[in-house]
Amino acid sequence: MKDKTILYYFFPAMIAAFIAAAFVLDGFSAFSGFFEIQIQPARLINDFITTSGKGAALLNSAAVGLVGFVLIVVTKTALSGPTFTAIFTMMGFAFFGKTPLNIIPIIAGVYLSARFARKNFKEYIIIALFGTALGPLVSAVAFELGFAGMLAVPAGIAGGLVAGFLLPALAVAMLHLHQGYNLYNMGLTCGFFSIFAAALIKAGGGVLDGRSYWYSEPSIFLSLLVPVLSVVLIVLAFISKGTKSLKYFIKIQRQVGRLPSDFIDIASLGGTLLNSGLIGLISSAYIFFSGGDFSGPVIGGIMTIMGFAAFGTHLKNSWPVVAGVIIAAFVFGKPLNMFGVQLAVLFCTTLAPLAGQFGWPIGMLAGFIHLVMVLQTGSWQGGINLYNNGFAGGLTAALIVAFEQWYRSNKNDEGFK
Repeated sequence: MKDKTILYYFFPAMIAAFIAAAFVLDGFSAFSGFFEIQIQPARLINDFITTSGKGAALLNSAAVGLVGFVLIVVTKTALSGPTFTAIFTMMGFAFFGKTPLNIIPIIAGVYLSARFARKNFKEYIIIALFGTALGPLVSAVAFELGFAGMLAVPAGIAGGLVAGFLLPALAVAMLHLHQGYNLYNMGLTCGFFSIFAAALIKAGGGVLDGRSYWYSEPSIFLSLLVPVLSVVLIVLAFISKGTKSLKYFIKIQRQVGRLPSDFIDIASLGGTLLNSGLIGLISSAYIFFSGGDFSGPVIGGIMTIMGFAAFGTHLKNSWPVVAGVIIAAFVFGKPLNMFGVQLAVLFCTTLAPLAGQFGWPIGMLAGFIHLVMVLQTGSWQGGINLYNNGFAGGLTAALIVAFEQWYRSNKNDEGFK
């Protein structure tokens, strides 16, 4: 079976499986929870499993994934490393922030930006898909700032259109800042924009409530969701390339991972799916043994890094950064099952290319700094940017890359001899 054919079957099947599971868990009441999710604030951290139930969260994830998949198909964009990553990321964050209602205005804004720049929307599709990190801005403007009646939703849509329109220009500038060593470039981009958006909201008298919702109850279903998905990916890896998938998996481990690193193109779909599945299993094992929660954000986090296993993340370049976060947690007395630490351990892999390029000591340093930063940056943006770890990671990467380049360019000067 051809690689593209496998993906064209896999994503609709995964979306359908999420829908089926939603009804098995909660019956038709999942529908009411799904509609309830659409009008929630959606800012960090708003776990939809807690606020509306497991079935509703699964339906929302499926709906957001369907929007992304249909958009890829309609624009005739190839199912590649970046698009594989985008769908996994969108579905993951639909457990705690993204909804069909709040992402469509962002996508539409990017479309308008493409038309304004006389570009084919297909050229901006990745920015549009990842730019949905600003979905909570739409929800916040529509449902939190007190707009009356019929004005609420149009106001939110307008905010989303403006944000989406500006994202392409900002994304290019942010990529230059960290030079591809922060995999979540749109996290830095959306974080940069959201600081201004949050400041404007607060200057206008708006209040962004800081409440958080986090699911912490034991659940066999939630504990097994990612491992089962991981096993499916591993099986598909061997269906795709047979035992050659192992060879391609090893080839992926030799890559730096710096943006853009499409592992499907560099190695193969088989090696990529094996990389993704193993990352999912190992991440789930870490959460289990560290006493963490299989909450909406944690499931979303693992799905995201499974997605980026096709676009920069692999086991070899990830472990030093993860180790750095864990060391920082011990140094600063943060328990490993604290929700901020749980998410940092997962999302810190945005900095994996630093370890891939400069070695494990730099990777560990990056992870250490990342935890320090990520526990602060969320408040700067009012929770509007869902990719807070991408924002913190971008700042960390910019710091380390700037120093590394300065040092390497001057190490032969008299002062360094």
